Amino acid sequence: MTDAMGTSASSEPLDVLIVGGGPVGASAAALLQLATTDARQPLRVAVLELNRPAAPQPDAPLDSRVSALSRASERILTAIGAWPLIPRSRMQPYERMRVWHESVQPRSNDVLEFDAAYAGEPNLGYIVENRLIQMAALTAFESAGGRVIPGQLSRLRVHDHHVELEMSSGTLACRLVVGADGARSSVRESIGLSADTSSYRQTAIVANVRTELPHERTAWQRFLRTGTLAFLPLADGSSSVVWSADDSAAEPLLAMSPSAFEQELLSQSDGVLGALKLRTERLSFPLHKLTAHRFTAHRCALIGDAAHVVHPLAGQGVNLGLLDAAALCELIAAAFRTREDPGAQSLLRRYERWRKSEIEPIALAIEGFNRYLAHGVGPLSRMAQHGLALVNRSHEVKRFFVTRALGLDGELPKVARRGKAFP
Repeated sequence: MTDAMGTSASSEPLDVLIVGGGPVGASAAALLQLATTDARQPLRVAVLELNRPAAPQPDAPLDSRVSALSRASERILTAIGAWPLIPRSRMQPYERMRVWHESVQPRSNDVLEFDAAYAGEPNLGYIVENRLIQMAALTAFESAGGRVIPGQLSRLRVHDHHVELEMSSGTLACRLVVGADGARSSVRESIGLSADTSSYRQTAIVANVRTELPHERTAWQRFLRTGTLAFLPLADGSSSVVWSADDSAAEPLLAMSPSAFEQELLSQSDGVLGALKLRTERLSFPLHKLTAHRFTAHRCALIGDAAHVVHPLAGQGVNLGLLDAAALCELIAAAFRTREDPGAQSLLRRYERWRKSEIEPIALAIEGFNRYLAHGVGPLSRMAQHGLALVNRSHEVKRFFVTRALGLDGELPKVARRGKAFP
């Protein structure tokens, strides 16, 4: 039996339902739960997530799907209590980043080097397995009293005062639904929010490799005429390869034998880390760009990849998503204290204006790097390639880039500045 709000008779309608319990969705849920836990009537928050990862064994090999977490992301995860839940033995801080074009030598003065010291920081961030971030955020949410609903969205209906959702596990209602369900967002499609989408005509190839030379707590990135090759340092001394290769180049790379692929990696990395040996299978996925025209609709909001997808060459995807989550939750928490409806259109529009103004310049910069450094052969590309050496000679410019990459600049949510939950 269901009531007029579309929920089971034994349960109350939710205030917020977050569809998607990945790192971004789970963190948003935990922030909301913690923001109102001490209230007489806290917000009723739940997460809908079908595929919850299992904890790896302590001695299990590191997964090849990793993220580079910024300082802002570290603070957000600290605020919700997730950061201490990530095993330090599987987390690698990195202190430098070296970026160069294939036209220069990898250890020459023309290589752009970012160092945490330029911003007075101990490191530039941490390389962490995606599954560990997700597990920690979900656990933090549940520890704060939140509820994870195993299931998948089937249908969504938006009414004046609530949203009704049909799921594989039943039916419920909420005052606000948050789509954190990735680039192929069911929430975005269900509410009819359009998006600009296009293919980069590239394939990301990811794998972990053991290298002859130590990674030096450094992220290495080489711009090639056929894409971008990056090596991210891992906690066990190996490196995570993220090779964003043009489709025409990716197909033969994936068809190669392991030994042939290792030799190609050695050649295309210019031997910067010496000989390489695969430690995991090669995984691959197509690369697409996505920007939703609107991040919000009536009683609905999008965060993370559901709202925007950028090229992985700058490692900003999950960091932008966590800032989305923190911004939206800050506004909802403030509205809660004044008894404002969490699904109020005025609140959602403030969130949309805030995050669009921050994301658009970053997305444009990443697009420029991919177009003019990884592929270009004309005058503008040569200027961009020469510009790497010029930037490397300016400590002030490098400090600007480092603070921006760390998430220490721009209009930041409070939790990303201080590492404490609201208020």
